[in-house]
Amino acid sequence: MPQVMEFKLPDLGEGLTEAEIVRWLVAVGDVVAVDQPVVEVETAKAMVEVPCPYGGVVTARFGEEGTELPVGAPLITVAVGAGAQPGSPAPEESERSGSGNVLVGYGTDHSRTARRRRVRPGSAAPVPAPAAVAAPVAAAVAAAAAVPVAAGPVPVISPLVRKLARDHGIDLRGLRGSGPEGLILRADVEAALRAPQQEPQPVAAAPAASVAGGERIPLKGLRGAVAEKLSRSRREIPDATCWVDADATELMAARAAMNAAGGPKVSVLALLARICTAALARYPELNSTVDLAANEIVRLPAVHLGFAAQTERGLVVPVVRDAHVRSAESLSAEFARLTEVARAGKLAPADLTGGTFTLNNYGVFGVDGSTPIINHPEAAMLGVGRIVAKPWVHGGELAVRQVVQLSLTFDHRVCDGGTAGGFLRYVADCVESPAVLLRSL
Repeated sequence: MPQVMEFKLPDLGEGLTEAEIVRWLVAVGDVVAVDQPVVEVETAKAMVEVPCPYGGVVTARFGEEGTELPVGAPLITVAVGAGAQPGSPAPEESERSGSGNVLVGYGTDHSRTARRRRVRPGSAAPVPAPAAVAAPVAAAVAAAAAVPVAAGPVPVISPLVRKLARDHGIDLRGLRGSGPEGLILRADVEAALRAPQQEPQPVAAAPAASVAGGERIPLKGLRGAVAEKLSRSRREIPDATCWVDADATELMAARAAMNAAGGPKVSVLALLARICTAALARYPELNSTVDLAANEIVRLPAVHLGFAAQTERGLVVPVVRDAHVRSAESLSAEFARLTEVARAGKLAPADLTGGTFTLNNYGVFGVDGSTPIINHPEAAMLGVGRIVAKPWVHGGELAVRQVVQLSLTFDHRVCDGGTAGGFLRYVADCVESPAVLLRSL
């Protein structure tokens, strides 16, 4: 007789209390293998495919697409045991050890019975009703041999493309993507909508409330997490900003010479990161955090460098671990890797947490300056504007030079203006004369 196992939404990362169901990858009656992804969810930090630690027949799903579930709420139930998909573990083995696969902050070992379940303050967390009522388990298992194994994930990155298809009743599994490696793009969905054979059925939705004809957009997911983080930064951190213009002509010439020598290419961001880590070694006050509970400033031994990356889901801040021990080539490679993963929507929660200092290159948007908001709970952020040709006094004469504006926002609790100014001046000196950096190594 098969045994029904309940799989709950796991803890997907530090500080995450819920996730929104973006797309179900299996249906009731489908046969699933151990560690097969069964649902794609969106947290405040990343898109995640959640694998199920059991193999067998899906007997129930909990929550429709678009539903937000708290950590610990049921996701699916699976009938395991006799008649299940070949290769699935016996019920005793599944219950004893699970699949062995581990997500961030989640283990499948059933000896860990105490699971963390957080709920928004002041709100109840009722268990959602199953999306579909399953047939009796015995009947489902008996029919398992006739049920095809669920197809793999649809090659779609953008949640906007998914929403467009969902709102117009387009089944993405029936589309052929025109992007790289079959990626389904917005243009593919729009072409399907224009096709005469398509009869899209828009999903009925309650009309959104409006003010003076305006559209209301829920402040949740990534946008909501960013809003909360920035608001908390403004509430808790007494920040101040200082800035300086610097002549980056020599830095750009040094980069060109490095890249002309062959080998891995070095990015401007990597050189700025290398300068930042050297400056933090001189001014460790800025690589710290404030422990309000203990009323202490905590200086951190390692530099885990966050950097701003723009994606279709919005601005995210991936973290380069141990940036202080990396070379310019290593930093370039890691920036490129994390940026690619971020734009694919595949960053793990661990890639977005634990930063100690942030480098924000807003110059890529064609702007000269900004006043960065500190990435709480860090103590400082360096902002870099565009590097552009400007008139500049060089060697006592007016010349056209490559000029950049550098802005430092810092927590005034961890240091005074003298320290912040010293840090920023050292960064500017290294930008203007890279030999300064070599002398400090």
